[in-house]
Amino acid sequence: MSATKKPVKRVTTQVLMDMKKNGEKIAMLTAYDFSMAKILDDAGIDVLLVGDSASNVMAGHETTVPITLDQMIYHAASVIRGVKRALVVVDLPFGSYQGNSTLALESAIRIMKESGAHAVKLEGGHEIIESVQRILSAGIPVMGHLGLTPQSIYKFGTYTVRAKDAAEAKILKSDAKLLEKTGCFSIVMEKIPAKLAKAVTKSLKIPTIGIGAGNSTDGQVLVTHDLMGITKEFHPRFLRRYLELYDEMLNATKSYIEDVKSSDFPNEKEQY
Repeated sequence: MSATKKPVKRVTTQVLMDMKKNGEKIAMLTAYDFSMAKILDDAGIDVLLVGDSASNVMAGHETTVPITLDQMIYHAASVIRGVKRALVVVDLPFGSYQGNSTLALESAIRIMKESGAHAVKLEGGHEIIESVQRILSAGIPVMGHLGLTPQSIYKFGTYTVRAKDAAEAKILKSDAKLLEKTGCFSIVMEKIPAKLAKAVTKSLKIPTIGIGAGNSTDGQVLVTHDLMGITKEFHPRFLRRYLELYDEMLNATKSYIEDVKSSDFPNEKEQY
């Protein structure tokens, strides 16, 4: 179906549902600060994810596990101040919702009240469904996340493709249906076989967002620092780099250093 095209002043969870119905793909990227969020929002991005990937690309940690709720709120509030159109979704960090639905609700409320964000995202299916229900009962929109769940890296021990075998694929399908039935407005599916992602997407009324899950999901998400080439060491098959900003910024910095040391900067036109 062709994409519709009434300009959208503000993307909401209902807008995403309408996009799925109309066959319009959803574009989603990560953001962690005001300046980047403003650029992405001005470009027309549909959804901005304040991801716990900030633990990796902003703080330099090996995994997403160390980032705290306070740090996520700081990043989310910074993003919100740069956004006029996009739906802003914030990851609940590791330890802020697993196994304790009361804590999950308190964490989600803090994010919504202190950052002004529009929704939260949780990793997992049946094992965290009580937390999902509790958050939804307070009127807070929830995005699910199935497949590779980075917060569980120490459990899985690897970032390899998930749900390749029939048993795990069956659980993923069941979890997707459960999250939809419980009230999630969307589900991210990370690093799973494209055929499985296609089947799950067709089985759901809510939109799916893929990362390493093929082209049949209702939308796609990437980490902006990967897409822009700010990170250099990450080379998964699903990543397409649209720029090589690491090299460009490196060369610009070297030029600045050279100009300062040679007294070329500032010149007469650049002083008062």
